[in-house]
Amino acid sequence: MTDTRPRPPEGFSVDQRLALRTAATRLAAEFDGTYGAETIERFLHASYDQFATAGSVPHHLPLLAERFARQRLRALARVEGHHRDGRPVALFLCTHNAGRSQMALGFFAHLAGERAVAWSGGSEPGAEVNPAAVAAMAERGVDIAGEFPKPWTDEIVRAADVVVTMGCGDACPVFPGTRYESWDLDDPAGLDVADVRPIRDDIERRVRLLLDQLGIDPEPAGRAHPNTDTRLERP
Repeated sequence: MTDTRPRPPEGFSVDQRLALRTAATRLAAEFDGTYGAETIERFLHASYDQFATAGSVPHHLPLLAERFARQRLRALARVEGHHRDGRPVALFLCTHNAGRSQMALGFFAHLAGERAVAWSGGSEPGAEVNPAAVAAMAERGVDIAGEFPKPWTDEIVRAADVVVTMGCGDACPVFPGTRYESWDLDDPAGLDVADVRPIRDDIERRVRLLLDQLGIDPEPAGRAHPNTDTRLERP
């Protein structure tokens, strides 16, 4: 019988190897009947390689790989027509996926609740989410501390109903038939919390307008549910 379990690169610990194999098992169960072991392994390994190249903390690589592979597989299922739940998908893109796009994702998920899906990505993903952005969002009751910078992929862009770009310029992907918006926002990189607040407030205003255009009323205070590309996809 052929062993289809992921085989991590040589030199990794037994724990990391086990984590990837466990991740593959979880993904196989979740996508049973939609994608086979070969497709799941390919997405899991590709996601692993992307974060390893970016220099992420090795201990967290299997978890990051699983979370990103899950997002990619869900996006692919939407593109291929395997999953249709009627909820609009908003994708927020910037350069490092560390500040603007993460704040937009946080507000969108917080205000839309379970009625829409929010994803984010960057053309050159950074090492971590901007701490000043995390602190500024926390002031508004939105927790983005558990998010992580990630790239975008073709299936993620193609699965989105609206793609909002923020400063990634020509690097932002363009697919015919997809709705695009370009938000002109200052980059919060290197700024303190006081200077990030006006950017945060501008993003909230734009997100509320986008939700209105999508026909989604913001969740009442205290009832919002985190429906982002990472929080709902943690193992």
